[in-house]
Amino acid sequence: MTDDTDKVFKALADASRRALLDDLFREPGQTLGALASRLEMTRQGVSQHLSVLEAANLVATVKRGREKLHYLNPVPIHEVQARWIAKFERPRLDALAALKQRLEGDVTDG
Repeated sequence: MTDDTDKVFKALADASRRALLDDLFREPGQTLGALASRLEMTRQGVSQHLSVLEAANLVATVKRGREKLHYLNPVPIHEVQARWIAKFERPRLDALAALKQRLEGDVTDG
């Protein structure tokens, strides 16, 4: 799992790859040519970034005739969020729940 997570973090570290993911989120199923034209990158540059994203399992592809369509795979991002982000939010959410409980308790006592 650590190796897979490392690939996800490496892929997300690059602004161009994040832009590709954003573009695939907005419009799923794009070809290499469409992605290259929207992001003002060469096809070769986009292809290299897509290879990194595919290795990290952040992009899935489907062949349709001679076209290769690219789709965002949100599962690895969700796994990162669950493992690395959600646990840091838990104390804040617990504090807010406790505050709400105290405030509601005070209202019903009065």
